[in-house]
Amino acid sequence: MPIDRTLNKSIKIIGNYILGPLVFLVLAWFIWRQIIHQVDWRTSLDQILVAIKGPGQWRIWVVVLLMPVNWGIEARKWQLAMRPDGGMSFKNAFKAIFTGATMASFTPNRMGEYLGRILYVKEGRRVAAISLTMICSIAQLLITLVLGAGGLIFLFPLLHQRSVAGYPRLEWGLPLILTVVGTMLLGLGLLYFRFPQLARQLARIPWIRKLGAFIKVLENFDRNILLRILLLSFVRYIVFVIQYSLVFPVFSVSLGFGQVWGGMSVVFLIMAVVPTFTFLTELGLRWGASIQVLELFSSNTVGIFAASFAIWLINLIIPALIGSLLIVSIKLFKSR
Repeated sequence: MPIDRTLNKSIKIIGNYILGPLVFLVLAWFIWRQIIHQVDWRTSLDQILVAIKGPGQWRIWVVVLLMPVNWGIEARKWQLAMRPDGGMSFKNAFKAIFTGATMASFTPNRMGEYLGRILYVKEGRRVAAISLTMICSIAQLLITLVLGAGGLIFLFPLLHQRSVAGYPRLEWGLPLILTVVGTMLLGLGLLYFRFPQLARQLARIPWIRKLGAFIKVLENFDRNILLRILLLSFVRYIVFVIQYSLVFPVFSVSLGFGQVWGGMSVVFLIMAVVPTFTFLTELGLRWGASIQVLELFSSNTVGIFAASFAIWLINLIIPALIGSLLIVSIKLFKSR
């Protein structure tokens, strides 16, 4: 019917040409709202602007240059994960990572990242792509748990020395936290390296068999690819630590590399296991965790927040804004 065709055409126009700019505007508004609700945000923003023009500006620009390296590693991980489902070019994988970052900004614990990534996957393969995206997330979480546990062990002697200053509860709780992290690590490790066997066993269950492509794509997953994805996750983790190591001195936070590694590994662990509504609200948690952990080494809490603020803008907000612009070029609905 003519009315139906007109309606369908209008829906396609909205989806293909209006959704992208709308997402960009809404995202920009949410970012601004999140920033102005942070303590000392003006001071931190002023410090960042001064740093860009100061003698340590090269550090900021190196951190900015490491941002596409960071996300490029994630794109390579996803490209490897997509091989059992027909593969994907690195260019499209890179774009998908950015659109995933955009969609993640509006959803609890970045769940929308899956939706953003599959926009670049051909129809008929998108369900399988969701399970493959989960593999990349689990690999990164495994690395975060391993190194986070190491960071907790690194902090333990320091907490013992400073127990009089108000840390006894945390010192007492560390063994419990390590037990929980160790249990999670064991469970996820067994799950990760036994994906093919587990998928084949689950496929025998009638109601799970209905998931079809979601399970089937994991049945013949190459273990070598799993190891490569895990290695890339470790390299990406190192990039994160290097970025923080570069940015802290710019804001007069004097930390050795070992202190940055040990402290930030615990911060990353907290960010991974504590639920957040969206990564736009993640700034408050990132700031709070960084202050609580890194003030063990430095009393410059304003500088710590400014550094966390800068990394948040560079690593998460810029990619999310880029992804919102990329959505404009995606035709969600085909013309017929």
